[in-house]
Amino acid sequence: MLFTKKYHWPITITLIGSSFLLGCESTRFEVYKDENIQQEESKEVLQALASAANEFPDVNIDIDYLKAVVNQLTIEIGPRDLQYYQGLQQAKSYVSDEFRQLGYRPELQQYKVEGKTVANVIASIGPMDAPRIIIGAHYDAYGSQPGADDNASGVAGMLEIAKLLKPYEKRLRKRVDFVAYTLEEHMPINRKEMGSYIHAKSLRQANTIVEAMVSLEMIGYFSDQPNSQQYPYEDMKQVYPTTANFVVVVSDVANSPIRGRFKTFMSEADIRVRSLAAPSFVDGIDRSDHASFWRFNYPGIMVTDTSFYRNPNYHKVGDNAASLDYERMAQVVRGAFYGTLNFAL
Repeated sequence: MLFTKKYHWPITITLIGSSFLLGCESTRFEVYKDENIQQEESKEVLQALASAANEFPDVNIDIDYLKAVVNQLTIEIGPRDLQYYQGLQQAKSYVSDEFRQLGYRPELQQYKVEGKTVANVIASIGPMDAPRIIIGAHYDAYGSQPGADDNASGVAGMLEIAKLLKPYEKRLRKRVDFVAYTLEEHMPINRKEMGSYIHAKSLRQANTIVEAMVSLEMIGYFSDQPNSQQYPYEDMKQVYPTTANFVVVVSDVANSPIRGRFKTFMSEADIRVRSLAAPSFVDGIDRSDHASFWRFNYPGIMVTDTSFYRNPNYHKVGDNAASLDYERMAQVVRGAFYGTLNFAL
């Protein structure tokens, strides 16, 4: 199906088959380019499926561990940002300790904001001088909220993937950096003080090759209620589900190829996976750490349950550990592990 609708201001919504892309007339993003992008993505997907290196091991996702991480961050530690600095420091130490327990040697990337020292936690695996795959999740939370879905769920998923990847250490051809980012919620105040911005900037200054950055951003909230899924544009409901029982791989249009590959690998898990490529002016597209990498011309995508388009507890006290669906969250983690493994082999 090809459907194009032009709004009074310069936005074009284009539906091609089961794909949805947004265009902006001022950037000369036309329908034929949408088709070319889709064709190129299809070639990437076919190549990925045909590769003998692809592996989808029947790994056990430790749901009890996912719950334990979420509980630790949201209940034992609680609020964690600059205002709740002690909690932010405790969360940093907790994540560092977890990496050590998993056999990694985490490093801190420290910097100062408002006179306070904050830090990203970085744990690496694979050939140290190889091109990098970055799997990131922010460990801070918004204000005084517990921040279970946003983003203890992402941190738990990242740690579980780090655990699952460890047995493959000697086989990896790419370096994988697991990064727990600080101050993602600082975005509306100053993007340049986000942990992911500091990290991406340092990589660019060192001329580091980054083949993909994957942000795990809110991966634990699902619903089977009709009309539980919303979108920035109503026309998207003609292509995307209106029930919030799936996960989305998101990118800007430039990163469609890696988005398509990662989605293909994720689809091997027992979870519905959809994808979206859209310009960054669409609300929500750039609201996580992957966007910091775009600013330094690095490829980045986001795996998400769609945040405030689904979760009524977003940035509220109801975003607690009990609100998450750990069974489906585990399948998101399984899919993201498949993506990480096959990107790194």
